[in-house]
Amino acid sequence: MSSAAPAWAYHRAVLRPDFPIETARLQLRPFIEADFEDFYAYDSRPEVARYLYWEPRDPAESRKAFERHLRRTALEDEGDGLVLAVVWREVEKVVGHVSLGWVSSEHQGGEIGFIVNPAYQGHGLAIEAAEAMFGLGFDGMQLHRIMGRCDGRNLASAGLMERLGMRREAHLVENEYVKGEWTDELIYAILDREWHARPSLTER
Repeated sequence: MSSAAPAWAYHRAVLRPDFPIETARLQLRPFIEADFEDFYAYDSRPEVARYLYWEPRDPAESRKAFERHLRRTALEDEGDGLVLAVVWREVEKVVGHVSLGWVSSEHQGGEIGFIVNPAYQGHGLAIEAAEAMFGLGFDGMQLHRIMGRCDGRNLASAGLMERLGMRREAHLVENEYVKGEWTDELIYAILDREWHARPSLTER
C-alpha cells in the first residue's frame, strides 16, 4: 500500500466565519465580555460538570475558562478550536456554547462539542446549534469526518449525537481515570457524504 499523502492532504482550510450565524431560533457568535454572567450560570452547575473533566467552577475558575473561549474565534491551524456562544433569541440570553476543533489537516478531521444550560434544555436547541456547526465543518472547512466524544454514562449526550446521525464507533472501557474513578468513553462520528445525505432535524 502506498504511503504517499493524497493531493488534498495538509491543506490550509482556514475558517473565519462571518458572524453572527443565524438559524431558525438561534444566533451563534463568539463570546463577548457581556456574556460572562450567562456563561457562569451554567458553567457553575454540578449537573453540567458531572460528566466533564472539571468540577463545577467558582467565579475565578469560570472567568479563566471564559477568557480562553473569548479567543477561540477562528480555525487557522491544526489543533485550533472554535467556540461559539449560543444565543436563544426568544429569551435574549446565552444558553450554552458549541465548539468545533480542527483535529487533523492530513485526515480532514474535526471534533464537535456542545453544552446547553439545563434551564433551557428540552427545546431542541443543542440539535439546532450542532447542525450549524456541522455546516461550518463540512461546507466551510471541507472536512471529511467529524467526531464527538462523551462519558459512557452521559446518555443525553450520546442520544443527541445519535439523533444527529452520528454512528457509535467505539465504547472504550475504563480508558480514563477522571475525578477519582475509572470512566468509559463513547466515540461517535459522521462523514461528510453521510451528513449531506441526511434530512435536517430542524427542518422537519
